[in-house]
Amino acid sequence: MNDLDHTRYCEEIVRQTDLLRAVLVGADLSTKVSTCPGWTLGHLARHVGGAHRWVETIVRTKSSQDVPEDMVPGHTGPGDAEPAALDAWLEEGAQKTADTLRAAGPDAKVWTWNGDNRAAFWARRQTHDTVVHRADAAIAAGIVFELDPGIAADTIDEWLELVAWSQSTGADEQANELRGAGRSLHLHATDVPGAEWLIEFGEDGFTWRRAHEKATVALRGPLTDVLQVFYRRLPPGSDRVEVLGDAALLDFWLERATFG
Repeated sequence: MNDLDHTRYCEEIVRQTDLLRAVLVGADLSTKVSTCPGWTLGHLARHVGGAHRWVETIVRTKSSQDVPEDMVPGHTGPGDAEPAALDAWLEEGAQKTADTLRAAGPDAKVWTWNGDNRAAFWARRQTHDTVVHRADAAIAAGIVFELDPGIAADTIDEWLELVAWSQSTGADEQANELRGAGRSLHLHATDVPGAEWLIEFGEDGFTWRRAHEKATVALRGPLTDVLQVFYRRLPPGSDRVEVLGDAALLDFWLERATFG
């Protein structure tokens, strides 16, 4: 299902951070981020950079447990009044995280919050966390969000895996409600061949696979827009996508699909 390897994820952490930095350079860091209520662009930058350093610390120390933020070197980051320092901090943190993950290798044993206690989890998670927050920044700045199709498809794959994990473990009560036999959801990227997903609801939960099949509701559009709807960064009523069938089922999914 996933054709990307550990090395590529390490590269993407840096690449996606560089693209995020390009959005932030010269921007008003006090601009509100509508897709992350309560955040500004400055908050977003410090969240991303802090997360990178947190993961770097976990992997570098081969920690077997969560590491408190106050134990992470340089976690806080510069304030909005120091945009150049903030940019350099973002760049340094992404590179350091990628280097540490690359040196550790994908199978290094480290703490994670979902039980997949390998460095590979963090390389993939930090790639997609940075991708989605880059979309947040692009939306706040009013610019077009673009993404490599392979990364975009894997971002959807990972999201589905995490929501399924959340449901199977009971980590989130809302995800537990994603059940009910006889209903299905089809995601169809109209610009990337093969970028389609079928989510089927059952009495015990939901399953998913890559497939082109009729469903109770279908979400169609360019892959990056389908991704943004799926991550609740773009409303399903946007004219950039098309919803065919039972729109209420798509809303039902979007309101409950989370991993805690």
